[in-house]
Amino acid sequence: MTTPTPETLGRYHPRRMDKDMPDPAEQLAVLRAQSALTLAMCRGDEPYLVSLDYVYAAEENCFYAHGATEGKKLDILRVNARVWGQVVEDRGAVAGRCTHSYRCVMFDGKVEIVADRAAKLRALERLIEKYEPDPAAMKKRMLSVAQIDKVEVLRIRVSAFSGKRSPAVD
Repeated sequence: MTTPTPETLGRYHPRRMDKDMPDPAEQLAVLRAQSALTLAMCRGDEPYLVSLDYVYAAEENCFYAHGATEGKKLDILRVNARVWGQVVEDRGAVAGRCTHSYRCVMFDGKVEIVADRAAKLRALERLIEKYEPDPAAMKKRMLSVAQIDKVEVLRIRVSAFSGKRSPAVD
């Protein structure tokens, strides 16, 4: 994982250093354990936000997600591929402390629409392996050429990560 720098984070530093979560191993633990990421994108002055199922490929420093072959998200990404995203681990409200416990990993990146069928297949396999209790059966059913051509696969190449957490409540 890429360690954030002031340049990669828009020259900001955490205002509350007690909430900073700079450890890449802790960030990776959040990415591996959660099931959805939220992705912010923009076309002109029109912001757009979506939540996506994902798989994080640490060896490639990227996320993979899938979706429809047309729609607002793709229209925006074709104009502006730069995105900001986050994955949140919600640990719930902390009774008697008037606070909420969480860990959050934020990232800056660029989205590519995966065109190569073999790369698309591998990304879809990874997604199935993450979400399905019986991945073999689902792969057999969902990974025909016809099915693969019915979806777009997005690769989100990460340029920087940062992490934030509420004070540890264990």
